[in-house]
Amino acid sequence: MAERLLVVDDEPSMREFLEIMLTQDGYEVIAAASGEQGIDLFKRVDPALVLTDVKMPGMSGLDLIKHIRRLNSAVPVIVITAFASAEDALRAVREGAYDYISKPFQLDDLRIIIRNALEVHRLRRENLELRKSVEDRFRLGEIIGNSPQMQDIFNLISKIGPSNAGVLITGESGTGKELIAKAIHAHSPQASRPFITVNCAAIPENLLESELFGHVKGSFTGALAGKRGLVEMAHTGTLFLDEIGEVPLSLQAKLLRFLQEKEFRRVGDTESKKVEVRIIAATNKNLEEELQRGSFREDLYYRLNVIRINLPPLRERPEDIPLLIDYFLKKFCAAQNKRIEKVSSLAMRVLCNYNYPGNIRELENIIERCVTLEESDQLTAENMPRQLFQGEADSVGLTESEIGPDGIDLEKTLESFERRLITRALEIAGNSRSKAAALLGISLRSLRYRLVKLGIEADDLAGAEGQL
Repeated sequence: MAERLLVVDDEPSMREFLEIMLTQDGYEVIAAASGEQGIDLFKRVDPALVLTDVKMPGMSGLDLIKHIRRLNSAVPVIVITAFASAEDALRAVREGAYDYISKPFQLDDLRIIIRNALEVHRLRRENLELRKSVEDRFRLGEIIGNSPQMQDIFNLISKIGPSNAGVLITGESGTGKELIAKAIHAHSPQASRPFITVNCAAIPENLLESELFGHVKGSFTGALAGKRGLVEMAHTGTLFLDEIGEVPLSLQAKLLRFLQEKEFRRVGDTESKKVEVRIIAATNKNLEEELQRGSFREDLYYRLNVIRINLPPLRERPEDIPLLIDYFLKKFCAAQNKRIEKVSSLAMRVLCNYNYPGNIRELENIIERCVTLEESDQLTAENMPRQLFQGEADSVGLTESEIGPDGIDLEKTLESFERRLITRALEIAGNSRSKAAALLGISLRSLRYRLVKLGIEADDLAGAEGQL
């Protein structure tokens, strides 16, 4: 299939000449007589390359380049300039043009520039497709992971999605259990049907039955009208029972009957209703321990635990942290209309060394905070919560193995430890004393005293005074 080129030139003779020549060379050529018409055609025909004059009435070639860059920055633009218009050519390149050619030009020169530009476009497209295929391999919806544990979970979801089997998802808070449930639903025949979430921990015990199964008018004080329950709303779709371990024993028997029979009664009703619904449950509790305590029914546990997915905590899959950082960085930059191109090496090291007791949810919150506060074009360690630097302090800390049979010089060892911590804090704070003091949890006056005492100013911060 011939590659499509868009030619934009207000001179009919030049436009027709380029159209004839490029068509003879095997290209499909679309021509526009103005920048405005060129933009309209660009949106409709999706060309592989644009060839435009610079000087045109109305929208100039430079303005056209700006519009095209906003629409699709990957499409190369070649500009045609008048002889000796070097300034226009340079401005066009600065605006994002791939190359330029000055009138009068040799046809072979133009052909070479076009071929090279199309080759660059092809390579960019292939690179984007390759990157997308890699991302697809590491992603399932909003679930991201390159670790063996997550790849196994991706494979399992693709297998169990088409079935109607019940699933029990276990894992610590913040590991993404609801995302897993949504991914299973998305891979099921019920994907276009309702996905209803019940947070069993967030609903008071005396209201949980009514929320699940609904109630009839007058069934209890305040029931001024009948109400459908979440079970009924999930009919033909998926019911996600989050924090199933929080369901009180008094309701577990009714829940078990519903799971077995797929029928229920609204509170205060005498008639049963049937529904077709897939059940996915999740918990951050150890249900086996709850069985031993007698706080969770064994028959309900086995009814729920048909297929088990255990989500590992983030600290057990550190290779996924950079992928998640990149995903959340793009997400929050887009939401806040910011352009942060990369993460500094120090920030990445700090983020990757932290153990994330709050798991993915904590990492997401950290990146959102950093993007919100960041004023440069890269994510720095300066705006990170202080608890992230505990791992950095531990990495230079003391261990029992450092105390040999002959003992140590405690004063010198503590001085060396203090020196390393202060130097690291200054590095993290970009040599700002006030920020370093805040990171260390001491006053600015105390930091100044320690800098003088340890001789850090002379040894490590020479020439930095003007930056502080």
